[in-house]
Amino acid sequence: MEFGLAVQNNRLGASAEGMDASAEAALRFGFRTLWVADHLLVSRKGGPEADAWYAQYNLLEHEWILEALLSLMYMGARHQKILLGLGVIVPAMRDAPALAKELATLDTLTNGRVIAGVGVGDPEDYDEYQNLGKVERFHRRGKYLDETIALWRHLFSGRTDPFVGKFHQLNDFTFQPLPPQGKDFRIWASGRSDRGLARVGTNCDGYLGSRWSPQQFREAWPAVQERARANGRPKPYFATRVRMRIGEAPDEIWSLCGRPDEMVRHLVEYEQVGVDEIVMVFEAVTPEDIRRETERFHEQVLLPYRDASRAVVR
Repeated sequence: MEFGLAVQNNRLGASAEGMDASAEAALRFGFRTLWVADHLLVSRKGGPEADAWYAQYNLLEHEWILEALLSLMYMGARHQKILLGLGVIVPAMRDAPALAKELATLDTLTNGRVIAGVGVGDPEDYDEYQNLGKVERFHRRGKYLDETIALWRHLFSGRTDPFVGKFHQLNDFTFQPLPPQGKDFRIWASGRSDRGLARVGTNCDGYLGSRWSPQQFREAWPAVQERARANGRPKPYFATRVRMRIGEAPDEIWSLCGRPDEMVRHLVEYEQVGVDEIVMVFEAVTPEDIRRETERFHEQVLLPYRDASRAVVR
């Protein structure tokens, strides 16, 4: 099982120095991916469907945020070889053709290292759609995402025939340079709804979950794999974001917490049910805290997990 690292481009105090520290830790400890969060204009009140807890959580996580694509460009230019993930971007809050050009450019300048994690946002994000002048898309955001993926596949493959959808009509256009990944550009879905999971087995290459326990994965993932097989697609890659809290008690969000040996046991459970990658989320923001937390996790949890994993395989 591989490991990735969520970079704190969000949270108060997120900085270039912090992103560099995350990238350096990822390369030092052999992590596969770096991931950034994406929001643009979150509501201070959380939106009409948000309770008080969610509103406070959303502000804590996203009131201070460095733009996702520019953050990846910064890290991609300074740190070679590691994969760069959007975790996740919401096309309906932006514009699909412009995102296609931005992604193709980012992929070109980083030699094919981009993963486009995509989603529709949560019901609580209604006010953010409104802030961005995209409120008319809110109730059609799933359809917009499906068309976005089809449009990107069309453009990234090098096709120049017209693309006609409900939201976009491209009749006479050029799209160069193509991303190095071409038609196989890594597009991963997100979301916990049945429709979001179905999207993985229909037209995406992987899935980036959030707050999944091993048991939840065991229950939901077989149907996704079967859909992919039925559609003649390869087995999707499964990654999930997990908060890491050594020595802490559980809270409202599923996390790996408690004693290091308990965390190791849960990591082995993730591996046994077929998870391909754990994207680790630490709350550290400053370079010093990032270095301390990642090193602590590496020594107390990751190395024992790798020993336990090898023992299970034998």
